[in-house]
Amino acid sequence: MKTLDETTREKLEAAAFRRLLGHLQNRTDVQNIDLMILAGFCRNCLADWYREAAEAEGIEMSKDDARLGVYGMAFAEWKERYQREATEEQKRAFAEAGTRHDAKSS
Repeated sequence: MKTLDETTREKLEAAAFRRLLGHLQNRTDVQNIDLMILAGFCRNCLADWYREAAEAEGIEMSKDDARLGVYGMAFAEWKERYQREATEEQKRAFAEAGTRHDAKSS
């Protein structure tokens, strides 16, 4: 792979991140618990990472503001519109996956 300068690499990463956010905003059928089970992170994790990155740059950002950027709407509104109660199967899978995933380490 061609070596990229830092500015180009950051532009590509930012574009990929925006595309991921758009994808997750359009795929409201995919629940956060499903993401956690399969990938070890969810929309809330992305919002936390975004907020932590902002704070590392000296930018104050609330949890709600970070989630607004990830969800494309207020988290409470997203939960009301799209979040379903986890099934027993999802809860079991989440408990099992919890021993394999640590989203904070990423």
